[in-house]
Amino acid sequence: MTLVNQPLPTAPRLDELVAGIRVALNRRGDWQRTAQRAASALRRYLPSPEALTGVHPSDQEDLRSQLLHVEPDGAFSIQAIVWPAGRTTRIHDHVTWCVFGIIQGVLDEELFTLDSSGDLLVPVGRTTNATGAVNGFAPPGDIHRVANPGDHTAVTIHVYGTDLSRIGSSALRYYDLPVGP
Repeated sequence: MTLVNQPLPTAPRLDELVAGIRVALNRRGDWQRTAQRAASALRRYLPSPEALTGVHPSDQEDLRSQLLHVEPDGAFSIQAIVWPAGRTTRIHDHVTWCVFGIIQGVLDEELFTLDSSGDLLVPVGRTTNATGAVNGFAPPGDIHRVANPGDHTAVTIHVYGTDLSRIGSSALRYYDLPVGP
């Protein structure tokens, strides 16, 4: 996945989302509580695809992301991701809390945990997220895989608790372990 730096579009909904995330972070708390508050802000200010200037779904085969906003102090960043039909991520976890909202299409999310030996991934849940859905998580316990099961492109907005332009990726680890029952 390639990060492209792009200034925040001037659409009011995105400006409102930035302001809402700032309020959520100013209330302070652990990562779980921060993710919950950020998810509430994203639910309230989830933009439409039309509000995202410069982010265009296409028939490409790989994920495409566009960095829309980085908070000046690096406290959070907002990214749009275009998911081609049939695209699936590797199983991974994250460096920080994250919330995401579906603004077009459908994504499946599979959740995993490690067994006691640390050598096997155990499925613990599966969610289908349609347009308008918002979900979030925080480490630890954020091992997942995301897929676009449909025949059409999906588009998501992600808010991460760090400056993605500085670190390049939200993934902490990729898991190439067998998946158990």
